[in-house]
This record gives sequence, structure tokens and C-alpha cells, in this order.
Amino acid sequence: MFSDSHAHLTLEHFDPDREEVIARARDAGIARLITVSSFIGDAEACAGLASRHDFIHFTAGVHPHEAKSWTPEVARAIRRAAGRPKAVAIGEIGLDYHYDFSPREAQRRVFREQLVLARDLRLPIVIHTREAWDDTLDILREESAADVGGVFHCFSGGKEEARRCLDLGFYLSFAGPVTFKNAGRVAEAAAYTPLDRTLCETDAPYLTPHPHRGRRNEPARVLLVFEKVAALKGLRVEEVGEAATRNLDLVFHIA
Repeated sequence: MFSDSHAHLTLEHFDPDREEVIARARDAGIARLITVSSFIGDAEACAGLASRHDFIHFTAGVHPHEAKSWTPEVARAIRRAAGRPKAVAIGEIGLDYHYDFSPREAQRRVFREQLVLARDLRLPIVIHTREAWDDTLDILREESAADVGGVFHCFSGGKEEARRCLDLGFYLSFAGPVTFKNAGRVAEAAAYTPLDRTLCETDAPYLTPHPHRGRRNEPARVLLVFEKVAALKGLRVEEVGEAATRNLDLVFHIA
């Protein structure tokens, strides 16, 4: 039993063969798949996709790249989508100081507003953080985000950042970069993270794992991530698959 805790199946990259991609995921043994809202207005498409496939659930949220476009109507739309069947989280939300596509103050404000929304709806969160560890963790503490819990998607830190996130009660999800030859600190973090707090993902269509870098990613390739994480932990891949899928069900409250 395997799972992909984070993919973006509604993006145009999958328009030519979306159903075939989903079929390959099932054939690869993926029992749970979370399709994550990618842009403002995308959550309804995610909801529709999830409604057509029993093993797919979805999230609703505004990425930090789009924080500059946040409005009260956007907030209402996120709330509506989060009330649809099979909505399991608010996300992905957080801070991205690498690209700074939105002003940092706007990113912080919108992050806080969505954390309030998650607490109000009693939904966990999917966190995106890039080159913003201190601000991300400070805001999570200040907004009592541990009350709803959630996962750091595509974890990109090292052992120290992993410890800080785990101490706050969050799960860590590892993606294609853990398989790269220069994985370094991320590989150390994957080895360090307890099995009962570990998830795996693709972030498809992005971050294709080795040896397929340069090609479009898809959920079936999450098995390469599981294989690497299992090797780092000295465990069988089946053990990691079963544990991560169990963790996904727990963090997203999937019966």
C-alpha cells in the first residue's frame, strides 16, 4: 500500500492524459492520493476530480506565490471549497522567500488568515516553506497551528529544521529531491524523521525523482521516493509505504 500525499493533477500538464496518469497510479499500488489546489480558483476543479475517483482527496488554499491576489471573495471561495465532500486540508499555504512572487508582508498576512480559517473549519494544513524557516515556524506557533496539525510538504530542510517542525507536532513529507545525488541535508532529515511522522509525495508534475529528472512527474513515480526513504531508514519499502499511508490517513482524517 502506497500513497502520494501531494500532487497537482488539475494542472494543464495533465490535460492530454489525466485519466491514464490516474490509472497508472492505481496500477502502481497507490491507495491514497491528495490533489492539491495549485492556484486561485483551482479548488473546485480539485473537488470535481476527487469526486470521480474513490482514492483521491483534495485540498483548498492559496499558495504564497498568489498572496498578492488575496481578497475577501477569494477567502469565501476557499471556505466554500473546503466544505465540499473529500476536502481534507487547507493548503498549500505558507511562505516562499526564494521567488518572492508576492510581497513578504502579504505572504505573512495571507498565511495567518488561512491558519485562522483552518482552525475555524477544524482542518489540517499543508505547508509550503522555502527559505523562510524562522518566519514560518514563528507564525505557526503564534497562530496555534498545532491545534489542527498538518504536514510540511516537499520537506527541504535538514535535520535541525526537521527537529523544529516535529517538535511543533507536524508531519514531514519527502519528495523527489530526496532521491537526487545532491540530496545531502534532506536525506539526513528523511533518515532522522520517525517513521510514524513520515509521508512521501511527488509534487507532480514537478520534482521528478532520479533517474527520470527532466521529464514530467506523475504519482506512479512516488515509489522511487519510497524506495529512497526506505533505504535511508534501513527498512523494507513496503514498511515505509504502509506507515506513510497510515500517517496520511491520520493527518488528513481519512477514515
